Amino acid sequence: MQSSKRGLSGELDRLIFFGSVLGIISLCVPLALYPEEGGAILGRAFDFLTQNFGVLYVAGASFTFAFLLYLAFSRHGDIRLGDKSPEFSTLSWAAMLFCGGIGTSVLYWGVVEWAYYFQAPPYGVTPATPEAMLWSVSYPLFHWGLMGWSLYVLPGVAIAYSYYVRGAKSLRLSDACEPVIGRHAKGALGRGIDLLFVVGLVGACSIGIGLAVPLIGACVAHLLQVDRQSLGFTLDVVVILVVTCIFAGSVWMGLERGIKRLSDLNVMLALVLLAFILIAGPTLFIVELGLEGVGHMLQNFVRMSTYTDAAGTTNFVEAWTVFYWAWWLALGPYMGVFITKISQGRTLRELILGGIGYGTLGCIVFFAILGNYALYLEMNQLFPVIDTLNSAGAPAAIVGVLGTLPLSSFAILIFTLVCIIFAATSYDSASYTLAASATKSLAPEDHPDRGHRVFWAFLLGLLPITLVYMGGLKPLQSAVTLASVPLYAVTVILTISLWRSIHAAEQVSSGAVEVSEAS
Repeated sequence: MQSSKRGLSGELDRLIFFGSVLGIISLCVPLALYPEEGGAILGRAFDFLTQNFGVLYVAGASFTFAFLLYLAFSRHGDIRLGDKSPEFSTLSWAAMLFCGGIGTSVLYWGVVEWAYYFQAPPYGVTPATPEAMLWSVSYPLFHWGLMGWSLYVLPGVAIAYSYYVRGAKSLRLSDACEPVIGRHAKGALGRGIDLLFVVGLVGACSIGIGLAVPLIGACVAHLLQVDRQSLGFTLDVVVILVVTCIFAGSVWMGLERGIKRLSDLNVMLALVLLAFILIAGPTLFIVELGLEGVGHMLQNFVRMSTYTDAAGTTNFVEAWTVFYWAWWLALGPYMGVFITKISQGRTLRELILGGIGYGTLGCIVFFAILGNYALYLEMNQLFPVIDTLNSAGAPAAIVGVLGTLPLSSFAILIFTLVCIIFAATSYDSASYTLAASATKSLAPEDHPDRGHRVFWAFLLGLLPITLVYMGGLKPLQSAVTLASVPLYAVTVILTISLWRSIHAAEQVSSGAVEVSEAS
């Protein structure tokens, strides 16, 4: 494959490019100038959306999972994406899929997410009890498992079918929506869809970088033995710039040399880290609780998938499940474009089952080992995970957990490297997708212009810097939830377009067979 030969100016979709840049700057400047007021507005918007429209996210996630299973196990699963053999091996494909879709967030939440649920469990369960512990280890597997990855895979199936089977000329969402919106795909409605996607993607990506930066900063401060508090926001900015330069370099090299190599390297480093924690830590406890957590999640899968807490006993659904589905949903179209570029030659069945299966399996391994080790420390009073989380924040708690391991400096160093590469692979994938979406036409064998991709790599750091400056988790949650609202509607259109396209192709095929038989 090669970059488009006509250069940035010839391929650039100026409306999408400049409109997106203007929209992003218009969001960042007021938030940076008025962080307290901006944080309050974002918080109120988050509460309004999750409390009044949360049921749409819960129902949408359940429908998405069921619909994909139907496609995979029906005759439609045999549809092949293009007429070439897969470009990447299954292992590299799975690594790129996982690293591009997860980022550093799996390391952040993998260690501490259980602690939030242990203190405030769902279903009226008494906090800090054995039952609360069981829910605290099974709910992360639910939020990072089958349902979440389905919200990634569905746009991937829709865009890949449009690109490889219908022969769309670009990777823009408007082209994939053409079976529903018709000629409007080339008009104002189509441009609006593409513009919302680009701005929404930057907003959705901000939470991943926003979580990664303080965590990487805390790890670096520990390794260098400097005071994290004294460096403050300056260290965060330096971390963002370093990570941005790394994934800008990866984007410049492209899919084969950049993203693929980083993904393969990161999977190996992550496996070394997880194996070390599993062996050096309470191995039997980690394995047993991990198996019990998976079983508990599967036993209660339908209940968890449809839980809306209509009585309003807690805010668990709004604060966590709706937030997570909004996050997955907001990143879904981006992953759809990225999945499309790495999945040529695979069948819909391979794409659906592989995307959901490999992604879920990877998250289970991370959460079972990292989370269960941290939980063991808390239960046996070896390290006050919950107290540290509540008083000093998640990054301090995570560094403290890793600090209890043998060869702790080595463990934290490997953890930091995995964090940095995870952030790089996730956001060089996002930069590639943004550049592809703001390119007028893109053949399957071509890539967007390199300079275009690198520009988006640096612009992706702008909003996270603003949100990190505002501080706290709530602005990040609010930003991703707001970004998901327009993309919810776009995903619905994508789904209907996919369904119409498949059935239209079947009707043409059956008509051709009838004509052949008649002749």
